[in-house]
Amino acid sequence: MANIIKVGEKAPDFKLQDQSEKEISLSLLKGKKVLLSWHPLAWTAVCTDQMRSLERNFKKFEEKNTVVLGLSIDSQPSKSVWARVLSLNNIKILADFYPLGEVSKKYGIFREDHGSSERANILIDENGIVIWAKLYEIHTLPDVAEILQQL
Repeated sequence: MANIIKVGEKAPDFKLQDQSEKEISLSLLKGKKVLLSWHPLAWTAVCTDQMRSLERNFKKFEEKNTVVLGLSIDSQPSKSVWARVLSLNNIKILADFYPLGEVSKKYGIFREDHGSSERANILIDENGIVIWAKLYEIHTLPDVAEILQQL
C-alpha cells in the first residue's frame, strides 16, 4: 500500500478541472474544510457507490463547512459524463489526468503498478493542514458516517 500523507502535514496545493471544466484549487478553498475522496477509476461499481454516497450526504458536509471533492486519474471529459450519469449535482469530481496522477503522487497514494490512485479519504482543515487520512482496501466502500465523525 501507499505511503499516505500524514496528519499534521500541510496539504499540497493543486489545480484540477472538475466535471464542469471549472478549475478547482485547494488554496482557493482556504477557510473551509476539504474532503479529498480518492477513487481509483470512474465507471466501476465501488467508485460509483462512493461518489453517490458523498452526493447523498452533501448537506451534512455543507453543515460542517466542508467542501467535498472526488478525485481520480480519469480524464475531465470522462468525469463530466460520469457526473451526469450519476446525477452528481453538488459534489465536485476532479480529473487528476495529466500529468497522470500528479496530485495523487503528492498525497502519497498513487499506485504505480496500476496507474491509478488508492481508495482514500483525506480531510484538510480551514488552514490547509491534514487532520485525518485513511486508506481503504481497493474494493471497500468508505463509510461516510466515519468521515463525518472526523469533522
